[in-house]
Amino acid sequence: MKQKMLIALLMTTLASAAQPLSLQYSQPATEWAEALPVGNGRLGGMIFGDPQREHIQFNEDSLWTGQPQDYQLRGAAKFLPELRRLLFAGQQDEAEELANEHFMSVPLRQEFYQPFGDLSLEFDDLGTVTEYRRSLDLKTAISSVTFVANGVRHRRELFASYPDGVMVLSLTTDQPGKLNFKAQLNSPHTEHQLKRLYQDTLVLAGQVTHQSRTKVPSRMRFEARLQVLEHNGQLVINGKDLCITQADQVTLVLSAATSYYRYYDISADPEDRNELILKGLTDHNLASLYDRHVQDYQSLFNRVTLDLGQSENMKLDTDQRIAAFKEGHDPHLASLFFQYGRYLLISCSRPGSQPANLQGLWNDQMNPSWGSKYTCNINTEMNYWPAEMTNLAECHEPLFAMIKDLSATGYHTAQNFYNADGWVLHHNTDLWRGTAPINNANHGIWVTGGAWLCQHLWWHYAYSQDEFFLREQAYPIMKQAAEFFMDFLIEDPRSEQGWLISGPSNSPENGGLVMGPTMDHQIIRNLFAHCIEASEILGIDPDFRAQLADMRSRIAPNQIGQYGQLQEWLEDKDNPKSDHRHVSHLWGLHPGNEITPATPDLFAAARKSLELRGDGGTGWSMAWKINFWARLRDGDHAYLMLSNQLTPQRTLPNLFDTHPPFQIDGNFGATSGITEMLMQSHTGTIDLLPALPSAWPMGKVEGLRARGGFEVGLDWNQNRLTTVSIVSKAGRPCRLQYGDQTLQFATETGRLYRIVFNPVTEKLEVLP
Repeated sequence: MKQKMLIALLMTTLASAAQPLSLQYSQPATEWAEALPVGNGRLGGMIFGDPQREHIQFNEDSLWTGQPQDYQLRGAAKFLPELRRLLFAGQQDEAEELANEHFMSVPLRQEFYQPFGDLSLEFDDLGTVTEYRRSLDLKTAISSVTFVANGVRHRRELFASYPDGVMVLSLTTDQPGKLNFKAQLNSPHTEHQLKRLYQDTLVLAGQVTHQSRTKVPSRMRFEARLQVLEHNGQLVINGKDLCITQADQVTLVLSAATSYYRYYDISADPEDRNELILKGLTDHNLASLYDRHVQDYQSLFNRVTLDLGQSENMKLDTDQRIAAFKEGHDPHLASLFFQYGRYLLISCSRPGSQPANLQGLWNDQMNPSWGSKYTCNINTEMNYWPAEMTNLAECHEPLFAMIKDLSATGYHTAQNFYNADGWVLHHNTDLWRGTAPINNANHGIWVTGGAWLCQHLWWHYAYSQDEFFLREQAYPIMKQAAEFFMDFLIEDPRSEQGWLISGPSNSPENGGLVMGPTMDHQIIRNLFAHCIEASEILGIDPDFRAQLADMRSRIAPNQIGQYGQLQEWLEDKDNPKSDHRHVSHLWGLHPGNEITPATPDLFAAARKSLELRGDGGTGWSMAWKINFWARLRDGDHAYLMLSNQLTPQRTLPNLFDTHPPFQIDGNFGATSGITEMLMQSHTGTIDLLPALPSAWPMGKVEGLRARGGFEVGLDWNQNRLTTVSIVSKAGRPCRLQYGDQTLQFATETGRLYRIVFNPVTEKLEVLP
């Protein structure tokens, strides 16, 4: 009785908490893109919510096709001089033909992220269902389904616990003995078996046999276990079915594991892993699992709050709100979308997990689009744009771990393809940490993927001021990435100024194989600048620093073309009618920091390029444009991009971004873009409300992070800043800007500072 009272209290708490910040629906999901995601970084599930036949499709982040492999084409470097000669001679077609034959990855493709399995629960005939609700509460990371059938109220709750490493499914009814169902595990992988383990556990075990287009045999083994943790009815496991009868409270836990240990080692034992995970639950019940899960999740999620205002549309189902957003005023949906991005990052990227891939953690397809890999010419990086700025630095750690792996595999690619020191990554990688150019030379030979990823290492230092991290983890990898470009950059024989340029390379994913794309130069300058600053902070490598500074000054600068645009290439050949989804040459505007109001000509040229590309695009492209327009300090245009993204064409019913199909980077890019509208810190100054749209005349945000080691809160009313709170985490000098007003003051570590904008003097003032 005490347990039932606790569960009833838990239900009431969840019901009251779900309203302010939740996705909600009045019908079950009929397809995967309508299901609701939960995840603990490693294990993810999509719950459909059908009263009669519940379906939870699940993934484990290390289940991929293939096996350890290095993708190297040894001896490719001997073709590099000829590739460059052909490109300098204007023979692009011949260069691409040569590269496709002698300068590509072996095999030419990479491996695919895989679905793991399905949990199905089939219930005895429930009869007519009424009062149906399905929701995902972002405040607790719990997905709920409630309904009434034949006078009995049913409730299902699903969450994925990071502390305990399992998914937890609670099923209850408000009348005794009315919960009767059979549960089954299944997998799309043909080589799998089901068996009973002990008296309360169903086991799914198998091996990946599916092959991607690489044709490399798959050798990954996997196992999942469904265990009845609690029940007050009858339990029988008959063959493939786990049957519960005459119950009113059941708690199921699902664990899953693979044989993956490291990118070069798949000798782990998934059976031992699951055994260890489930033994760790021996002393736990639903209440303790719930408490541990919520405490862990909220320790991250609750760091940032955002209030942009309420609206009547909050009463609508979420899919209806998406359809109405562009035409109506629903500021709360924008704040929900912002927090959903943070929820997804917490759910798919935690210390010890794989980084978020093209679909984060969730995938139901054996042949997912683009392999659901890591596309590093924007998509992987965009996944992590919100990590530091929205106070989720821990979620960055899986990316850092992958970068370390890539610096090892990329060392061999630098040698084999370029006869260069350091390390290099092209535009894609996978679980096996492939770094060589894949697919086709016209987009696959792009050399700055690793350099771009190094920006994330620097950002972690910039936001945290953690010198130990900079010294021990970030700088060595950044330095090695810079060493590659010290060997790779070549003097342009066509340049009277002796410019250093990058090539062969691409401007993703537009224009084919070229010498000297603008994006490359922006990224390399950024990497060199961060290495120079890091070496100064650490007091090391003065000769290396001086050499980088000299080379950096010689890299071909940004060029303004005949239409007033920022040129995408060294040549002034931009097509003013192109609406290509990649706007790669604006990298220096965002996420870079070399194009700002302090460079007015380039700032205007970047704006012109963005105007020429137009306001269309895929979901992630739209998200990038939110960030671009925010950096251009045009809040209303940034909001227009957000409105264009929050439409059924680019946002799925469950708020997943769609390319199409589903691709999660747009969710993270939108969260970043909304943050950039409210605060920016990339110029060394904390810029307050730099791109506030007129659609958000009043609001409040707390817990954002700024470079320099600051946490920032803002209040505004009638589109004007009112108060600011600054918590100094590192004791650095703080410089604020609001409009044309600036304020600079010294800070002490751990101290809170309150600042007001005086409407009479129109100045920022620090309160005593």
